Amino acid sequence: MPELPEVETVRRGLEPTLAGARLARVEARRPDLRFPLPDGFVQRLTGATVQGLKRRAKYLLAPLDRGETLVMHLGMTGRFEIEGPASPATRPGEFALAAPADPKHAHVVFETEAGARVTYFDARRFGFMDLIETERLDAHPWFSGMGPEPLGDAFGAAVLARAFKDRRQGAKTLLLDQRTVAGLGNIYVCEALWRAGISPTKPAGRIGRAKVEALAGAIGEVLEEAIAAGGSTLRDYAGADGALGYFQHSFQAYGREHEPCLRPGCRGVIRRTVQSGRSTFYCPEHQR
Repeated sequence: MPELPEVETVRRGLEPTLAGARLARVEARRPDLRFPLPDGFVQRLTGATVQGLKRRAKYLLAPLDRGETLVMHLGMTGRFEIEGPASPATRPGEFALAAPADPKHAHVVFETEAGARVTYFDARRFGFMDLIETERLDAHPWFSGMGPEPLGDAFGAAVLARAFKDRRQGAKTLLLDQRTVAGLGNIYVCEALWRAGISPTKPAGRIGRAKVEALAGAIGEVLEEAIAAGGSTLRDYAGADGALGYFQHSFQAYGREHEPCLRPGCRGVIRRTVQSGRSTFYCPEHQR
């Protein structure tokens, strides 16, 4: 499933086309994705102006001039493609292009007054879209109680220290809890813990202040680096310009079971364990 860097990459790819655009035509080619589309979905969007494009955790948010916000989630295989005068330029260099999406999986189409066409594809239909009253967005069950954004000013070592205080759960378990911090997923939590030298299973309440500070910094660093690399493509993910993510080539823990630890001077070997049904990759030598 796309994590925060992948969703942010998609947001940045869509923003030049959708932010400020008037939706001249909207087509829903099926009545549902993961959940049924809201009543009047096409009518409520047609003619509306998108006032901006934001991200909250792993959600894309498009506030409209009609007092509603279009909420979009990519699920596991959701993908946008842009055609027309505002099509994004393909990123140069090492970025490879994904194969074109299969037209049979094109489920929602947005056409702007400027002539751009944005199509949402989703092979497995685990993604979803909804329209929520903007003033009530923060109180919606998807967002109420959600923790701070890890790349925002509200997040830092002090936030983690409060969340970890006296907790017996492992650090990884708490970091994946969206009430602790919003948008973190399995891949980047593994990478951040590796960088900070913290065992994923160590009770959070026993992690010292210096390690907590290192972890807060590592979370920001790994997310920023992943966004700069266009996210990570492990299976289906591609940006709005069709480019595959590249950060998977920089993994230092995730997916490297039985491989030597890349930390300078460390003689450890990456291990894999399972926590709450998810694979955790770590170095038992320096992550303690």
